[in-house]
Amino acid sequence: MSSRTLQWLSLVGIIWLQSINGTNSNFPAYSSQLKNLLSISQVQLNNLAFASDAGKLLGWLSGIAVVYLPLWLVLIIGSSLGLLGYGLQYLFLSNQISLSYVHIFVLTVVAGNSICWINTVCYVVAIRNFPSDHQVAVGLTTSYLGLSAKIYTDTVNAAFSYSPVERAKGYLLLSSILPVIVSVITAPLAREVEVGRPRNMGVGFIALFVITMATGVYSVISSLESISGKLSPLGHAIGTGVFLFAPLAIPVAEKIIEVVRKCNVNIENKVYHFTIEDNIEGAERMEIELKDTRGELGAGEVRQEREGAETMEISGVKDQSGDQGGEVRVKEEIEVKVMLKRLEFWLYFFVYFFGATLGLVFLNNLGQIAESRGYSGRGTSSLVSLSSSFGFFGRLMPSLVDYYFARTKCTISRPASIVALMAPTAGAFFLLVDKTNLSLHISTAIIGVCCGAITTVAVSTTTELFGTKNFSVNHNVVVANIPIGSFLFGYLAAILYSKEGNGRDNGKCMGVECYRNTFIIWGSLCSLGTFLAFILYARTRKLYFQNGQVLNVNFA
Repeated sequence: MSSRTLQWLSLVGIIWLQSINGTNSNFPAYSSQLKNLLSISQVQLNNLAFASDAGKLLGWLSGIAVVYLPLWLVLIIGSSLGLLGYGLQYLFLSNQISLSYVHIFVLTVVAGNSICWINTVCYVVAIRNFPSDHQVAVGLTTSYLGLSAKIYTDTVNAAFSYSPVERAKGYLLLSSILPVIVSVITAPLAREVEVGRPRNMGVGFIALFVITMATGVYSVISSLESISGKLSPLGHAIGTGVFLFAPLAIPVAEKIIEVVRKCNVNIENKVYHFTIEDNIEGAERMEIELKDTRGELGAGEVRQEREGAETMEISGVKDQSGDQGGEVRVKEEIEVKVMLKRLEFWLYFFVYFFGATLGLVFLNNLGQIAESRGYSGRGTSSLVSLSSSFGFFGRLMPSLVDYYFARTKCTISRPASIVALMAPTAGAFFLLVDKTNLSLHISTAIIGVCCGAITTVAVSTTTELFGTKNFSVNHNVVVANIPIGSFLFGYLAAILYSKEGNGRDNGKCMGVECYRNTFIIWGSLCSLGTFLAFILYARTRKLYFQNGQVLNVNFA
């Protein structure tokens, strides 16, 4: 099998891994049931949401592991951690084992850490196997991570009853076994492919963009309540499965082209062998004539060949530099210790903290937010599915922009992109103060799109600011702010929720007032993050100007 076919197969494998790796996004769908079964307070429930993200504090372990262990082994370790963390929780909800709240907390940390291992393998494979198009490859595959909640919701709807307890069991069961199954299937593809010199992969990426866009459109449409009821749950699951298998068409087409080319070469060789004997006499006559003229033309030809070789060498260098297109070269290769001393890192850290992390905290609390507004279990799942579908488009959007501007020989400033995404996120938090269900759906869609896009842009930002050599460790340090923000922002929301729920039935709060102050504070913090992103943009814009024609957003 050719290296090009293996490249595309590895990309398909990453897509499948990312599609089932967002297990922490399932938490809002069963958090209310978990709260009732464990008889815990809102603050204790928030601690479990924090635990799901706290595993990322140890995400740097996976970055070190990929340096010393085979990628397939790192992948299996990650999925095994998820099997342990979610599997034991499933047995607990099934009354087959007895666990305390502390046990559930620790298992949630372990399950959350498993995501980092699989993510790291996906990033490394995409960057190594697509060196010239790694930004597009990472963005495309990462977008499928935003589809995880949609995939799990469709599967639960098709395979389990509408009982809240059974649905909670279903989410935990699938979160434990699906990553293991997919990891075993894709483990042979989780390796570095010898790609040789960079080749044009444009047609394949265009086809993959079309498939991905169609998948996103289907996900959004099937998430709308007015449309989803017209198709059976099994139909939703089958449709999602068909779109997940669709990317296989690209390596299959590549293999067919490879076979056809080999057949054509074999036919040409047979024709050549058939006619070579007829041409021997003519070749001998040509050789005699060449001997007569070689003395006269030899010196001139040598001079012409040397001049031509020099010309080809010069043009080759120009072409090689021209092939860079719109790809931004990294500022420098920076190790973790040096990175932590840079002002750019801390600006970037808090921009992510007040942007993508804050959005993830909102999504973690989406189950409780929906319940406080009177949504049922099925309505909450629909809202989670909606956020997942729009998050999918958000993660895909930067890849489309990168691919377009790379073809126009332009580059786009990543910090400028983050500024443009943070502003509407802040507005969405303030819109949540409105009590209508429409504002909840619109805000959820905006936050899903923008946070998904920031998550994808952050991968490229890390490589451009701090290099690709130590990316696996550096980026895990950056995203370590997720559990910190999950605890601080989530704890704040839980305290304000409990304050509003005092004196009510079991401390349960109902109404817009439960999260009104929380949304105002979150919106203000996101506005601060937007300002910090602008400062980061101002400090790093020279990096992009050094690489030729640049598309920068004018904020003046």
